[in-house]
Amino acid sequence: MTPDRPVGSDARRWLRFVASSLSTKMDRQAAMHEARLLLALALSREDAILSHEDIHVDDSAFRNLQDLVSKRLNGMPISRMRGWREFYGLRFDLNADTLDPRADSEVLIDKALSFVASKNWEDRPLFIADFGTGSGCLLLACLANLPQATGVGIDISVSALHQAEANASALGLSDRARFIRSNWAEDLNAEQFDIILSNPPYIESISEAGLSDEVRFHDPHRALFAGSDGLADYRQLMPVIASHL
Repeated sequence: MTPDRPVGSDARRWLRFVASSLSTKMDRQAAMHEARLLLALALSREDAILSHEDIHVDDSAFRNLQDLVSKRLNGMPISRMRGWREFYGLRFDLNADTLDPRADSEVLIDKALSFVASKNWEDRPLFIADFGTGSGCLLLACLANLPQATGVGIDISVSALHQAEANASALGLSDRARFIRSNWAEDLNAEQFDIILSNPPYIESISEAGLSDEVRFHDPHRALFAGSDGLADYRQLMPVIASHL
């Protein structure tokens, strides 16, 4: 980080200071966006810093800021630094065994809600399964938007299941969600679901070296890689889905 520490409380100066350090890794717009988040994190705030604000960055906060910028330049996602990610307008806490939810996966929620609407099932009780639930983001986002639904999140990781349960509690959905440890459907009873959600691992093991540092070093490999062709988990999951749908 540049040694020219800004003087004063003008947030605009501090944001330019942080963004200039990040600009070696990303474009200007992205650098300014991340600067707002990192500066907020250094000041123990969750809401992004706005340029018109007056802020107080003491020596302790400055050291924290330097550490955060260094971590970001070394590939750590901001979501991992603060321990949570927004997904479908909801906050999901993360741990080392949960995949960091991406905005791309929100299309699964869109499709599920569209499917329910197409069937005129808005008032019908629904039972939803989420295979490989991780943080619980797919299941819980659906439940939050379908008040008539209940669901089950399935994962092989005990740590991920604990995080999903905590997220369900934080979102006020514990009474409509339960979580089961299973390797896909192996330990699942003969339950029948109206909707099955899943975002299984799909990356070929030989592709690891080509992944970004954010993914390669900070997402759980169990949730990323699926054999030499990326289809190993699909081969386990797809043949059994019909018996539960």
